[in-house]
Amino acid sequence: MNKIPNRQAICEVLMKHAETDKDIVVLCSDSRGSASLTPFANAYPEQFVEMGIAEQDLVSVSAGLAKCGKKAFAASPACFLSTRSYEQAKIDCAYSNTNVKLIGISGGVSYGALGMSHHSAQDIAAMAAIPNMRVYLPSDRFQTAKLIEALLTDEKPAYIRVGRNAVEDIYSEENTPFEMDKATVLAEGCDVLLVACGEMVRPALDAVALLKEEGISAGLLDMYCVKPLDREGLVKAAEKAKVVISIEEHAPFGGLGSMVSQVVGAECPRKVVNMALPDAPVITGTSKEVFDYYGLNAEGIVKKAKELLA
Repeated sequence: MNKIPNRQAICEVLMKHAETDKDIVVLCSDSRGSASLTPFANAYPEQFVEMGIAEQDLVSVSAGLAKCGKKAFAASPACFLSTRSYEQAKIDCAYSNTNVKLIGISGGVSYGALGMSHHSAQDIAAMAAIPNMRVYLPSDRFQTAKLIEALLTDEKPAYIRVGRNAVEDIYSEENTPFEMDKATVLAEGCDVLLVACGEMVRPALDAVALLKEEGISAGLLDMYCVKPLDREGLVKAAEKAKVVISIEEHAPFGGLGSMVSQVVGAECPRKVVNMALPDAPVITGTSKEVFDYYGLNAEGIVKKAKELLA
């Protein structure tokens, strides 16, 4: 079982490149430990800025450094980065199309028992609504590393959400197909298409295997690139299926499900159902406990697929 969280994979990639690229600078809001960025701070203190608990300043200073030619990576809990510093993300980063990569750590319900104040179930919708802001939710450590490698080569703003805990591997070091802003096809099927992002990809992949045992052919897209959404890949996969199910660790409005519905409805009409967190304060508990409670697991996905195909 993998014990390396996606946040650690981010640190490892940044450390590898910071040795030769002195323009890389990492900023934190009293979150270097929870972001797994302490090794970076220790190894490259001149390329690390501790802002303290000041998320708005974190984003604005990152934008300023980026305007001076730096490659700024700003890490903070997703629940605060996507709310407290929303105006700074909108104006200082996106409006100016500034090279700041916002890393929302402990996204979704990762903070578990800390409750709604620390859950980020609105961040996909909020960040995706900002022009020029891209939104990514990598599914495992290997895809996370590929994404950060790719983001180091461009100069546009982006929001990357990762969870707090290690997640089971989807890919491997030897086999991680990755194309920037293109969904990864993990399975092809003619009955139901599953479209998932972030930590929901693993239960969706398990659901594909369970459905196959019952004679149901399920396709699966790892839509790590929520914005820009891979419209072409989505339509191509949806055209083969009878129904489409999107799965996300997010509120039911404005996230992956809304985007999938818009594209499928406009370009290849199919019944689309979104599996997400409720429009209500989420129960407290571990991520697994929360997912199980709301049916955001392999068994819940299988149940929903069978209901739709009945």
